[in-house]
Amino acid sequence: MKDRQDTPGELRARALRLLARREHSRTELARKLAAGAESREVLESVLQALEQKKQLSDERFASERARRLSRKYGAARIRQDLKARGVDAAVIDRITPEGELERARAILERKYREPATTREERAKRARFLQSRGFSFDIIRSVLSSREPI
Repeated sequence: MKDRQDTPGELRARALRLLARREHSRTELARKLAAGAESREVLESVLQALEQKKQLSDERFASERARRLSRKYGAARIRQDLKARGVDAAVIDRITPEGELERARAILERKYREPATTREERAKRARFLQSRGFSFDIIRSVLSSREPI
């Protein structure tokens, strides 16, 4: 464990190393850098400088995270994840991916190859989609469109 605190230059270098690996939300980055910062004011000034130079962006982080999660999860689950990572609600509303019905259909088809034939199978698939963050309307649409003919 270090006995001294990082200077603003060292703090900025640590932040850039973290951002080079992947995008971070401002809240995540602040949490990771807080232990090494001399004071809260120094940390805030480093974060503001990164934001002004467009090296740190909650919107970019949210967009990338939503894109990555949209392969497996619905809008509700993505919104919840972004909120847990400290992204502002206004940014989340702008970022939430479109095409919810198609994504739900694709996820269900990857998991289950055949359409549900019994009520129990449809209920099981509905619970699966619900756990992935899809709304009831989307679940109902997807399950009714996969009915056997």
